[in-house]
Amino acid sequence: MIKLTFCLVRLPHLSRADFQAYWRGTHAPLVASVAETLRIRRYVQMHSLPEEASAGIRASRDAPAEYDGVAELWFDSLEALAENGRRPEAQAAGAMLLEDEKRFIDLPRSPLWWGQEHVIVEGSRPSLRI
Repeated sequence: MIKLTFCLVRLPHLSRADFQAYWRGTHAPLVASVAETLRIRRYVQMHSLPEEASAGIRASRDAPAEYDGVAELWFDSLEALAENGRRPEAQAAGAMLLEDEKRFIDLPRSPLWWGQEHVIVEGSRPSLRI
């Protein structure tokens, strides 16, 4: 499995509550509507809590400002992703999602990357396999 992790920063004119409401209530259904076309196997939104909830841990590490949320999308393989790039219906679905993202995400300030998970702890027991 390959995962896209997308750390979201809201557009400056949106409150955290407005951003998260739009992301969950408007954008999530759009993603769900094209999940099969894009061959998305799993889509998770992690909404950040109010800033004060993380202030102490951020200060203890001299960490940067938090994100407004993190989107995680799972795909079968890099080959499946490359295939999406050759399929007109997948290209159209991706373009539609990007147009909607421009309505609520500050894209230049929102890093994203492809990665592969390595589970270290699952449940109450370590799962580290070297």
